[in-house]
Amino acid sequence: MRITEIREKTVSIASPIANAFIDFSKMTCSVVAVVTDQMRDGKPIVGFGFNSNGRYGQGALMRERFIPRLMEADPETLVDREHDNLDPFAIWTAMMTNEKPGGHGERSVAVGTIDMAVWDAVAKIADKPLYRLLADRYRGGEADDSVWVYAAGGYYHPGKEIEGLKDEMQSYRDRGYTVCKMKIGLAPLNEDLKRVEAALAVVGEGQNLCVDANGRFDLPTAIAYAEALEPYDLYWYEEAGDPLDYALQAELAEHYTGRMATGENLFSMQDARNLIRHGGMRSDRDVLQFDCALSYGLVEYMRTLAMLKENGWSSRRVVPHGGHQMSLNIAAGLHLGGNESYPDVFQPFGGFADATEVRHSRVGLPDVPGVGFEAKAALYELFRWELLD
Repeated sequence: MRITEIREKTVSIASPIANAFIDFSKMTCSVVAVVTDQMRDGKPIVGFGFNSNGRYGQGALMRERFIPRLMEADPETLVDREHDNLDPFAIWTAMMTNEKPGGHGERSVAVGTIDMAVWDAVAKIADKPLYRLLADRYRGGEADDSVWVYAAGGYYHPGKEIEGLKDEMQSYRDRGYTVCKMKIGLAPLNEDLKRVEAALAVVGEGQNLCVDANGRFDLPTAIAYAEALEPYDLYWYEEAGDPLDYALQAELAEHYTGRMATGENLFSMQDARNLIRHGGMRSDRDVLQFDCALSYGLVEYMRTLAMLKENGWSSRRVVPHGGHQMSLNIAAGLHLGGNESYPDVFQPFGGFADATEVRHSRVGLPDVPGVGFEAKAALYELFRWELLD
């Protein structure tokens, strides 16, 4: 059993939208195919992966370091004999050979993208949906039948002002999402409050709306927004300051009693542990948003979940960033608290399988081996066109 080839390509996910920090006019991502020597229906089993939005394609790092290391490794060292399968942990170790600790940066995205494709292949070889494989191996066979999700959108969009925001929120509600999220921080506070109130006019009570500043604020601004937002009783106030400014996050907790969320831009177990130690996050209410595809993949993610348990945090406080099928499988298989969803943006990568129905902000998963990319026609066609044909 071996990996015979790894293919990668950078593709565009450009869009006219913007959050408080960046626009997406030149945004790219990497797509990866891990080809194995295992056959099914006369064809090799292939695992697919891609990196979540917000970080650009990582092809150079993959080509220069991580793919060569895997292809040069002794194939016997990458096999899981117990399960008669590839070994994602051994593969991860091979990729990280001769990498110094610290300075996680963009290499975590390159490794996480390949890791996604590896897990897709592993689940396909086992002929199981990934979430079932994870539950069987790590949760005593118990998977969640459905996952809580929220619709992420509400970006700043040229020509799409208050009425456009309201129409967008209504479209999410019409598709079964109870909880929706919008961006703040690119406009002045008074303008953002008008946008928040417009969204609330559609979604109803504050617990149906999240707001996300994407790390834009300094401490005075973060506190000013906290004080202004508190009366709305929102579902959460997300990533107010720089993701590594743990002191800001801790101070903000003294000024905001509602639920806070952060973590999507922390890319290792060690950084996540520093957030828990020093960021003032409250295990009884706050939400952690670590993104598997950006943070060295599922192998590292399980280390992060173990660290959280050691520090008294329930896995139910984890709601991954990414809005895609990989995070959804992890949420269902490892008993997380939910998952982000991108019903409209970052297509075809965002969102779930084509037949997925959202009911009261909950979704099920298809009974498809692997991550389930084959059940999302536009995404699978992109993989085939870019990586196989």
